[in-house]
Amino acid sequence: MRPVRKALAGALLGTLALSACGQPGTTAAPTPAASSATSSATQADAAFPVTVEAANGPVTIAKRPERIVSLSATHTETLFAIGAGPQVIAVDDQSNFPPEAPRTELSGFKPNVEAIVAHKPDLVVLSDDMEQVITELGKLNVPVLWEPSAKTFDEAYDEIGDLGAATGNAEKAEEVVASMRATLDKLAADAPKDKRLTYYHELDQTPYGATSTTFIGQVYGLFGLTNIADKAPDAAGGYPKLSAEFIAQADPDLIFLADVKCCGQNRDALAKRPGWANLSAIKNDQVIELDDDIASRWGPRVADLAQTVGDAVTKAASR
Repeated sequence: MRPVRKALAGALLGTLALSACGQPGTTAAPTPAASSATSSATQADAAFPVTVEAANGPVTIAKRPERIVSLSATHTETLFAIGAGPQVIAVDDQSNFPPEAPRTELSGFKPNVEAIVAHKPDLVVLSDDMEQVITELGKLNVPVLWEPSAKTFDEAYDEIGDLGAATGNAEKAEEVVASMRATLDKLAADAPKDKRLTYYHELDQTPYGATSTTFIGQVYGLFGLTNIADKAPDAAGGYPKLSAEFIAQADPDLIFLADVKCCGQNRDALAKRPGWANLSAIKNDQVIELDDDIASRWGPRVADLAQTVGDAVTKAASR
């Protein structure tokens, strides 16, 4: 999903803040900051029209969007991280980060076209496959970028680049990607790798896990951990439903919980599950409570998730 541009994007769009504070009858010269902002805005505008290769095919955006609607919590985070926050006028009900994101009752799972159109968007971003929504908005000449859940780090980086190109913030998007790469590389290089350490990542209390082939599994893979879910009977789909007995028998060294905020899970709650009280991770205090949101999104905060995992691995390896 690489962007194809008619003109290269320039510097990050700054805030246009022209000063007009001269004496009556005179014209005040623009300040250096204002001149820089004007130049940045001009360069960003010069990048358009731009065509981005998204999952729904090539999407052409005629001019720099000023009324973006995001129906994806991950993409909302990305838009603000790359400097497109001021261009975002509405986000879905699950987009709770950053706090200043203009959260609405729009649904990213069951979107209502009329409700979306009411915000008069000039760009809509979504992550779920919504062919009807894309078709209906297309009839109204509203560009839609479908950027689905990333399966690899490279796909995540590519989607950030797509959003940067589509919003006129290509340079900042490149900076965000470079920072993510550098952080992940350093964490992986610095962390002690002990392939004898096993782990279980819990998505919910069902319990569902995630194998090494998933995006979340690749985060753990940076640290050389062995995923117990890889040996589950139905692991081929990437998210097998595990039995409590399977997990107890595997006895993972580390347990990572991604159902903390949603479901109140923690070490004490796990200890009450039948047959789990004597699990190594519970006895050795190696149950790590993750932020549900960070653990389920593939945007810039993946680096924060990796930091949490890296800290846990370092602690476990030092025992």
